[in-house]
Amino acid sequence: MTAMRTILTSLSLVLVAAAVPASASTSRIYITNSAGDSINVIDPETNTVVQTIKGEEAAHGINFSPDGTRVYVSNEATSTLDVFDQKTGNLIKKVTLSNHPNNITVAKDGRIFVGIAREPGGLDIIDPVTLTLKKTVPMRGRLHNIYMTPDQKYVICGSVAKKFVSVVDAQTETVAWDYQYDLGVRPMTIEANPDGSTKRIFVQLASFDGFSVLDFAKREEVARIKLPELNKNVDMDPGRLDAPSHGIGVHPDGKTLWVTSIPQNAVFVYSLADLKLIGQIDLPELKIAGKPLGGAVANWVTFTPDGKTIYIANSGLRSVTAIDTASMKVKAVVPVGEVPKRINTLVMN
Repeated sequence: MTAMRTILTSLSLVLVAAAVPASASTSRIYITNSAGDSINVIDPETNTVVQTIKGEEAAHGINFSPDGTRVYVSNEATSTLDVFDQKTGNLIKKVTLSNHPNNITVAKDGRIFVGIAREPGGLDIIDPVTLTLKKTVPMRGRLHNIYMTPDQKYVICGSVAKKFVSVVDAQTETVAWDYQYDLGVRPMTIEANPDGSTKRIFVQLASFDGFSVLDFAKREEVARIKLPELNKNVDMDPGRLDAPSHGIGVHPDGKTLWVTSIPQNAVFVYSLADLKLIGQIDLPELKIAGKPLGGAVANWVTFTPDGKTIYIANSGLRSVTAIDTASMKVKAVVPVGEVPKRINTLVMN
């Protein structure tokens, strides 16, 4: 009887463990604090900061090795790619780059791509084994943000100063084609076809509160959508006017597009099928007597792997907003460091 009770107890524990959702403990949300010296890590199960990587001043972009064991950070102060151990947060190596860096993307084969934000610009490619600069792909100007396409075939690069999108062939590591805009190119997000190939790139533009739609096959802009005007009278300094909409993401289910706005202090949700507005979520506010409304200064976004939650960096409020994507309701505001901007999701193996 005792042996049978032990077996049943053990089986019960196994069943309880199996009932825990896989997404609960297998992902982390990383936020770089652009005006501080730390990186915060949020557990999406509890919406609390569970780790802080300290001493990283001027951290910009953040990404991860495919196996989830390393954290990559572009350091604007030292013009390096800083490599950290994911578990301990300890620095492994500082990789010297060709110049001042901006954002990062990582291929499934481990190669690390870093956009270079100083003239003449370039796309640095880091070898993941030796952690050394392997090559710099020349560009027509300095880069702002870069992204790997879902099918791993291309790296999408954008320039604010030179107002272009460049598509780099990831195999040959050469520029495949360019698209010239009339405004600077800021954050982007990619929509895939059912076979994984790239369908459209959604591009946020300097001085425009909305987004552009770039058809990948046609290699041309097919739409430009202005976000709704909510008349919230948010305080906008000149720097914010140049980047009123600075956070955008395609939901993991491929059905909706989420777009942040600083002047509207909100995130807007569009149906990808027809690009019709289907939702709006107001973000936290800062109210000071006798002063204009201070908004969240919404920046970058990231989703949990299951798509149930979207996280938005509140650069003006030292916090991150967690929104339930099904109900389109705010479920948490998580305090972090000074001027959080870049935010990304690590899938833990």
